[in-house]
Amino acid sequence: MSDRAVSERYTVRDYLLWEGDWELIHGAPVAMAPSPAVAHQQLSAAIFRQLDELLDDCPRCQALFEIDVEFADDTVVRPDVLVICYTPEGDRLTRAPDLIFEVLSRPTARRDEVVKFELYRSEGVTHYVLVYPEVRKAKVYQLFAGEYRKVADFSNETHHFELSACAMDFDFSRLWQRLGERQASA
Repeated sequence: MSDRAVSERYTVRDYLLWEGDWELIHGAPVAMAPSPAVAHQQLSAAIFRQLDELLDDCPRCQALFEIDVEFADDTVVRPDVLVICYTPEGDRLTRAPDLIFEVLSRPTARRDEVVKFELYRSEGVTHYVLVYPEVRKAKVYQLFAGEYRKVADFSNETHHFELSACAMDFDFSRLWQRLGERQASA
């Protein structure tokens, strides 16, 4: 008998029956962290608000938050904020977004920096932004020839995103305006 542990693999069909907050990555269930902290919520809201405003004049693109993205029959993730430039077929997203923002926290940092980084790259997400609340910095990556290249780190600068259906200038300085004084001294 083998010493290797048997690992069960699940599908989206299984995932849809589960209670609680989960992601499913290559057939493996991953428990979501408890409800995000206030700073995480403030940043996610600031990102969404700005994207939503910037996309007001773009009839094809829209910003969404906390929505499941089914990349495959065995992979469902829930990014913090994303932009799609297509009309979803049905109630769920089954194609790669153009842009994903993940706000990092200690419990999710490795998953966002390693696992989701590779997943989003392989699924063709054109722009991936990792937001670090404690240091008030965002790392922007763009897909070139199937690989992510770091564009730059942003704190108080503006970055021009070229999406598949429109373009926008995102002002990273606006993200930090509502964070409490405690984060300012971190």
